[in-house]
Amino acid sequence: MNLEDHVGDIIRKARLMTNVSAGTAAKAAGLVEAELSALEDSGQINKQPNFSALAQVIGLNGAKLEEIAKGWLPAKPDLGLWRELRQIVTTKDYAVNSYLVWDEMSREAALFDTGWDADSAFKLVEENGLNLRHLFLTHTHEDHVAAMAAIREKLPKILMHTNLKSAPPQNRNRANDFVHLGSLRITNRETPGHAEDGVTYIIGNWSEDAPHVAIVGDAIFAGSIGRGNQSWDLAKDKVRENIFLLPPETLICPGHGPLTTVAEEKAHNPFF
Repeated sequence: MNLEDHVGDIIRKARLMTNVSAGTAAKAAGLVEAELSALEDSGQINKQPNFSALAQVIGLNGAKLEEIAKGWLPAKPDLGLWRELRQIVTTKDYAVNSYLVWDEMSREAALFDTGWDADSAFKLVEENGLNLRHLFLTHTHEDHVAAMAAIREKLPKILMHTNLKSAPPQNRNRANDFVHLGSLRITNRETPGHAEDGVTYIIGNWSEDAPHVAIVGDAIFAGSIGRGNQSWDLAKDKVRENIFLLPPETLICPGHGPLTTVAEEKAHNPFF
């Protein structure tokens, strides 16, 4: 799976984050504006930019940005460590990830975000003999909740969990709250910035002491972050506080793009 953001996407996001004009960024990179525009649009390098100088102007780590440009990808994790975890990719105009998790013994299951449609999730539930009891939302942007109506129609008693302020009190996450899914334990940490209701769910107590899993929505991607619709500074601060302080081996499951880990992102994400 390719990165959600190619090097040009990352540069454009960083320019928006720092409010740097295309002209200023192009000059730092040793490019003309048309060349920078082509790079931002395609991610293809037709003329070698000065990544170090460009990164300094737009608030990125130059060495990490150059790694992305050279094709860095996170190491593919061994999902055999988390036998009861499935990544579900649905595509409409673009691909979005949702995740199904269950307890091996009780067969109780939880879906994290809905994706564009729920057919794949329902198929996995049926194939594995699961009882889908919980729906956890990382945020309520359309691509992450598009199948909500279909899920509620099929499972009217499913328990929803969200940070949306307008949700009924019984559905809103609370700080230090936890939900048991059989032997698994699910906690939540606020990660706004991309979305006001952004939240990350931490799943622990896996069999054979497998590392924690963090379902992060669009708070962070492999090699990038979600657009700072609410606040770029808040988005980055919450990643540092509520994701990067997790153990290095924690599996990060983003809303778009490939799986990664806390260690990979601390070492390679140019926004940090």
